[in-house]
Amino acid sequence: MDISSERRQFTRVGFAAEAELIQEGKTVRAELIDISLNGLLVRTPDEYDFRTDIPCCVHIHLSDDTLIQMQVALVHSGSQCLGFHCTSIDMDSIIHLRRLIEMNLNDPTAAERVLAELVRRQKDPQE
Repeated sequence: MDISSERRQFTRVGFAAEAELIQEGKTVRAELIDISLNGLLVRTPDEYDFRTDIPCCVHIHLSDDTLIQMQVALVHSGSQCLGFHCTSIDMDSIIHLRRLIEMNLNDPTAAERVLAELVRRQKDPQE
């Protein structure tokens, strides 16, 4: 996926990591494809049973003591990937995600863009 040619409102970065998707006490592990303040995309696991009407929590461990945690909703499912929209994210996770985007884009203006996206999201949470 070529990030520079993508025309999304939120800055997405490809990042190889395992995501733990938790819904109603069941945990499913999936390979993360990309992530943004607006959500994430994972490779479709072999077995899963997510409901679209029940919130899901995702944990992405960046290190032993660094965790990105989001409340998400399943908005797209296919044989190749599952797309989740972020409905809630805590401040620590925002800070970790901002740093992840900065490091992976290798762009000094990335931090300012992520903060602008966050402000825009706070003004219009329906995006």
